[in-house]
Amino acid sequence: MRASESAQRSIVAWFDSTYAHKGARYLRPLKGYMVYPGLLATSVSDDLLDVACGPGMMLLAASAHTERLHGCDISAVAVAQAQARVPGARVSVANAEALPYESGRFDVVTCLGSLERMLDRPRALAEMLRVGSPEARYCFLVRNSNTPGWKYLASNSARRPGRGHADADTLDNWTRLFRSVGFEIRQVLPDQYPLLKRRSLRRILLGRVDYRTPVPSHAPVECANEFVFLLGKQP
Repeated sequence: MRASESAQRSIVAWFDSTYAHKGARYLRPLKGYMVYPGLLATSVSDDLLDVACGPGMMLLAASAHTERLHGCDISAVAVAQAQARVPGARVSVANAEALPYESGRFDVVTCLGSLERMLDRPRALAEMLRVGSPEARYCFLVRNSNTPGWKYLASNSARRPGRGHADADTLDNWTRLFRSVGFEIRQVLPDQYPLLKRRSLRRILLGRVDYRTPVPSHAPVECANEFVFLLGKQP
């Protein structure tokens, strides 16, 4: 067995075990995903694909905007949970490096908190670029390696495949990678979930949060633990 195949099997086993034991508790709550359909201006006519969809939290958030939902994940356990959580979505087991969809299929493509875990990022990104329509909107949530938290994790062997191949990179490196594959970067935001949590409970309960508008941050984007990249295809 090639080293990459062995690493992939290890990653799949780790995610199967994690989702079997923790389910959606492994991830942020639903409100942490509600911002993305708004930022992407998702509408009822959009076909949306969530790559590495896990147990379907992004699909559930997007279901308020469109019924044309698709997801894929390398973990069969996660796919079963996603299908149960969003019965109307079409969810399948698939590797992001070989997406089982025709070219130009989707209007919106998301990959949240998973790209840094993929073994061949350029290949996975090229696949996501391929399945998007000419005017497709993309959103990637990726981890920042230039933070004290990540440096602590990295020093404790967080990059091992046995831990789901956790990884991170700098803002500059992510930017270069996306552009090299053929993406046009339209906006880079700090992770919105920590900022949303700081809003008053009263406003959240009353539904006064506008998920279409980014939450302002007083810190430079380079300081964020995770980056939100909003992208399109290069002309």
